[in-house]
Amino acid sequence: MGALGGLLFADALSAMWPVALALDPHIYAIIGMGALSVSVIGGPLTMTFIALETTGDLWLTTAVLIAVIVSAQVTREMFGYSFATWRFHLRGESIRSAADVGWLRELTVRRMMQQEVRTVPAHTTVSRFRMVFPLGSTTQVVALNEQKDYAGIVQVAEAHAPELDETSTIRAILHYPDTTLLPTMTVKEAVAVFDKAEAEALAVVQSPERRRVIGLLSESYALRRYAEELELRRKELIGE
Repeated sequence: MGALGGLLFADALSAMWPVALALDPHIYAIIGMGALSVSVIGGPLTMTFIALETTGDLWLTTAVLIAVIVSAQVTREMFGYSFATWRFHLRGESIRSAADVGWLRELTVRRMMQQEVRTVPAHTTVSRFRMVFPLGSTTQVVALNEQKDYAGIVQVAEAHAPELDETSTIRAILHYPDTTLLPTMTVKEAVAVFDKAEAEALAVVQSPERRRVIGLLSESYALRRYAEELELRRKELIGE
């Protein structure tokens, strides 16, 4: 498309001023090809070197360099990034560097979750729960139903509230019964779930159909691991 645009541009100017302008359409085809390629995939210097390697003409390469710089600047001013990067953003990716997407997908919930989870049956009474989990022993406890599947999360501090009836079960104070994490989720997807549920910690289940609890992950730890990985990749890029 870029080459065709360059050809049409040269032919149009030659038709309007056939004597004053005798433009070589092949030259403008190369210029148009480089300019459009930069708008789509970026890399102005790469396109310039391709033109130099293909033609061996230094003056033509200079013209291509000017064209790709103008094209890259116009694209950046209008969209902020190349069209290829724009398409990645539409698919939910956030690209900051060449290595960003790869390591982000590798940092999954399975790698970050705490595998030793403290659980309690959902039919446990409040008095019994207070005996097993006194204040300060832990922050959250995962409740399981009769089938040993995930039922919700109990906040230990809330379970010790004096206004609670000690004879009632902890089912009444379960949080996030329908919100869980999957081990295959990336850290980005996990943080989005945390934000939507406004939860400090969530249980990790095997699958949406099989809700066996296999771990627990807190939002603070997920964000800390993300920051650590980001700092590690930054050091790798600068050679530290």
